Amino acid sequence: MTALRFAERLRDVVGGAEVLLSDIWGVVHNGLAAFPDACQALHSFRQQGGTVILITNAPRPADSVQRQLRKLKVADEIYDAIVSSGDLTRHFVADHPGQKMFWIGPERDSSIYRGLDPVLAPLEQADYIVCTGLFDDETESAENYRAMLLQARERRLTLICANPDIVVERGDRLIYCAGAVAELYLELGGEVIFYGKPHRPIYERAIAMAAERRGRAVELKDVLAIGDSVRTDLAGAQSFGIDCLFITRGIHSEEFEGIDQLDPASVRELFGHPPRALMRELRW
Repeated sequence: MTALRFAERLRDVVGGAEVLLSDIWGVVHNGLAAFPDACQALHSFRQQGGTVILITNAPRPADSVQRQLRKLKVADEIYDAIVSSGDLTRHFVADHPGQKMFWIGPERDSSIYRGLDPVLAPLEQADYIVCTGLFDDETESAENYRAMLLQARERRLTLICANPDIVVERGDRLIYCAGAVAELYLELGGEVIFYGKPHRPIYERAIAMAAERRGRAVELKDVLAIGDSVRTDLAGAQSFGIDCLFITRGIHSEEFEGIDQLDPASVRELFGHPPRALMRELRW
């Protein structure tokens, strides 16, 4: 294993890739503002004939994600389609009509249920749990849910995690996501079904959508993932069999501050199997 250096531009590392599976939060924006250079990089890749699928652990349908992107001034032209963990979670709810659901998450995630008419119930009566996030991610952590999760475990309820992320950037802060609650439930002995990265269903859907856009099957060797999380973006891509370009400006930014290259030992410690390349921020 050789040292891993930072690349300056996407065009230098994209190789023969025909499809990019790009993370959104931490790569395209930070929750408060878009990153213009990243948006331009994805647009330039499309102008060269490539296909861009935005792949996100957002616990909302793709059309809701698109509305958020538009508010942040992210143009529709930088991508071909969006695949969200929220859409995959919707499929689970739709496949369990009449069952009672206990929902953990903020009201802003309510679009995940649009058109589904779920049967909401208190924990004591629920058949399963859907977690889209914390009720108040500004002040809470997973530990605030320990007593609730212990009660759910006693009832042997399955928890559906609509966002496997542990933390995400919001401006210059890190806030907890549904994945933090789900991981605690696993530690307590509960059963969890994860939708989103690093799990296969979201990649399978993204590749299928890329194939639809290109009008033919897409080979994994022609796909490059882009993301800022070792646990979700890098691990998910590698498990699925595709290369990953790792962006360091996101949730791991402090670990890479002041570093120009990584020696083999540091690569193994941080990544295990290394990404194709590192970039501080996405630019063409």
